[in-house]
Amino acid sequence: MVPVKTQPEYLQDAEVAHGHLCAGQVLGVRLAMLGLQKLEIDDPYGKDRKRLVTFVEIDRCATDAIMVVTGCRLGKRAVKFRDWGKMAATFVDLESGKAVRVAARESSKDLARSLHPELANKNQQQMLAYRELPDEQLFSTQWVKVALPPEEFPGFKAERITCAECGEGINFRREVKRDGKTLCRACAGERYYEESGDRIIG
Repeated sequence: MVPVKTQPEYLQDAEVAHGHLCAGQVLGVRLAMLGLQKLEIDDPYGKDRKRLVTFVEIDRCATDAIMVVTGCRLGKRAVKFRDWGKMAATFVDLESGKAVRVAARESSKDLARSLHPELANKNQQQMLAYRELPDEQLFSTQWVKVALPPEEFPGFKAERITCAECGEGINFRREVKRDGKTLCRACAGERYYEESGDRIIG
């Protein structure tokens, strides 16, 4: 399989998308390229653009790079975020059902130091080493199974439900049934915010 773009080209795209280039971006590009290679997806922006869903496990620089390489976006429902704080991602091929999880090895930071002791800056050490180290020294890979219900697929269409308490619409079967009522997750108690009591009019 020949990638559509080379690592330097993806790094250039990642720098533009993220605003700067850092070690996390380099790691994210390499991680995503490996995931696509394992699934034999070579054209994520073209003929393979509807085949892939990516689960990312960290909200850091690498995630932006992963989206650049895969073409997966949150707004396309092709990125699923799991807040686990891990430098890892799982790539799911919707066509074959195969899925591979790729995780950065903790040892890669020490390897970067030993590979480039001439560089005093840790980020510079990592940026250079993460370009050079072979995949097996940077990452662990594991074939996994991911159960994706229909509502998790890109392009899923279903009836929009109205919350019985706040009146807001709910998409993608995210409603909660409680005491005979259909509620949004906020009204069911999963709220990440508190109401201040003031409504903004306008």
